[in-house]
Amino acid sequence: MITADNVRRLLASDTDTVLVLVEGRVEVVGRAALDSDAYRGALQVITRDELLEQAGGEQLSDRELAEQAAALDMAVSELGG
Repeated sequence: MITADNVRRLLASDTDTVLVLVEGRVEVVGRAALDSDAYRGALQVITRDELLEQAGGEQLSDRELAEQAAALDMAVSELGG
């Protein structure tokens, strides 16, 4: 469900963004959007800042992007998302 492209989009986004799971879709949105009706109840997977800290920087190889995506996908699966 969470792909390397999702991780890439989060890293390339503005500083105040978050990767969310909403109605079966993975999206990168600004934190302010989480208060809107469209994202009410969305599962917040990881913020951009958290990802940067976890990954050790913005410049990730394709392999590292895939590894981050797999780890996030597994974490969501364990939550039942």
